[in-house]
Amino acid sequence: MPHGILFWRSLIQWLGGMGIIVLSLAILPVLGVGGMQLFEAEVPGLTPDKLHPRIKETAKRLWIIYVGFTLAQTVLLCFGGLTVFDSICHSFTTMATGGYSTKQASIAHWDSAYVHYVITIFMIIAGMNFTLSYSMLKGKFSKVWLNDELRFYIYTILIFTFCIGATLYVTQNNYTAEKSFRDAIFQVVSIITTTGYATADYMLWVPFAGVAIFLLMFFGGSAGSTGGGIKMARIYLLIKNSQNELKRLIHPNAVIPVRFNGKAVPQSIINNVLAFVVIYLTIVALSTIVLSMMGYSLSTSLGAVATSIGNIGPGLNELGPAFSFSEVPALGKWFLSFLMLIGRLELFTVIILFSRHFWRH
Repeated sequence: MPHGILFWRSLIQWLGGMGIIVLSLAILPVLGVGGMQLFEAEVPGLTPDKLHPRIKETAKRLWIIYVGFTLAQTVLLCFGGLTVFDSICHSFTTMATGGYSTKQASIAHWDSAYVHYVITIFMIIAGMNFTLSYSMLKGKFSKVWLNDELRFYIYTILIFTFCIGATLYVTQNNYTAEKSFRDAIFQVVSIITTTGYATADYMLWVPFAGVAIFLLMFFGGSAGSTGGGIKMARIYLLIKNSQNELKRLIHPNAVIPVRFNGKAVPQSIINNVLAFVVIYLTIVALSTIVLSMMGYSLSTSLGAVATSIGNIGPGLNELGPAFSFSEVPALGKWFLSFLMLIGRLELFTVIILFSRHFWRH
């Protein structure tokens, strides 16, 4: 495709990465429409950690951080041998966790460990809460590491990388220890942050690796990141609440609150998380049935739906990283496009946008 088209689709990903909703926070107050509700929906979690008392200033600082990381990655990729055009486009789509490449083979086009590791690092950053990135740049490292969601995010990446990397080293004859680790961490980070880049076709790996990759499609990035999916904060709270329910069965009279970053989480937040996850999984189940009616197998349909609503990119089987969605019938493309939209906007954001109460008050 012409460079103009490739740059255009990289740019619109980059603009949408931080969120049109967050960008519009500077405009909504002028129109007399409160933007805080949308900010809370776009940045899900306990409460959005505002960087400044005024929401307009918060949005502005988030964009400054976003632009800064994009410029840093562009420079580093240029040092790795990419052209300025390729460096800019891939920095746009990395920080936006969009994943479109200027090459048909995606990041596998460059057989360079340096390029792979640079993109991996910035995918990890893009999957973090940007308010934590702000704190890190201010030198508040203890505050950053004490964040429960961030530690859960990092530990999840490391555990899945170790399991998949060890499997590749044992089962793939031509894989060295470094190659196993690099391909494993790149694919794990790419899927968990919903970026969707690829340096290898994970459908050619042993079934265990494919199943692990599929599970990661439901995690998503951190709250306040550009990633899609359910989000790490919700998964963390869901696990903690499940653990507490088991404890309550043993000690029925005990008061055992769910804690997040050392603070007790209100039951209303737990109910919100449970409702979101149930709605999310229900949509995945029903959508899988719809896609299977178009002739696709259960695993292919499930992978296509999970990757679409999670805004990831590659699916499973004939819709995996080595293929595309071009052969999906027109009705299927419309349906998956709808799933991508509600997945990107987040389910509760869509509900808020169509609520008369929001626009009245």
